[in-house]
Amino acid sequence: MKRITAFIAAFGLLFGACGQQKNNEVTTNKTKENTMSKTLVAYFSATGTTKAAAERLAKEKNADLFEIVPEKPYTAADLDWTNKQSRSSVEMKDLNSRPAISGTVEKLGQYDTIYIGFPIWWYTAPTIINTFIEAHDFSGKVLGTFATSGGSSITKSAADLKKKYPQYNWIDGKLMNR
Repeated sequence: MKRITAFIAAFGLLFGACGQQKNNEVTTNKTKENTMSKTLVAYFSATGTTKAAAERLAKEKNADLFEIVPEKPYTAADLDWTNKQSRSSVEMKDLNSRPAISGTVEKLGQYDTIYIGFPIWWYTAPTIINTFIEAHDFSGKVLGTFATSGGSSITKSAADLKKKYPQYNWIDGKLMNR
């Protein structure tokens, strides 16, 4: 009887130790998850093309998505780049233009890396991107750009943002047409 009691006690200690080890592993994994880099993909999309690119990037980076939504939505007439009086043409001519946006990123502090996406307008980022950047403090964050375009490179738009906001840590941008 003493042998059976001793066996049960030993088995209980062994089982308890294994359970404790498993609990420590879970805690360790949670700690690792909490210290992992958290990424946000923020994007402005006038026609849906940049939205599709943002969704692909967010999936690839396991990132959260945030849509930069203008307070006043753009119509097809607003986007007519051949009309010098269209809303987009007027905004892009005015370096101080800051179209209003609906909402800001909540809990920005949880993100280490933020990718900002947009369609390239007049070889650079739409002015609504300036509104978005100026509405947030990206100090201590890594910022990257991605863009869609019918024929322009991202080089000028990325350089323009780096020049306009030198206080932030920018990484190279990427054109994501396909």
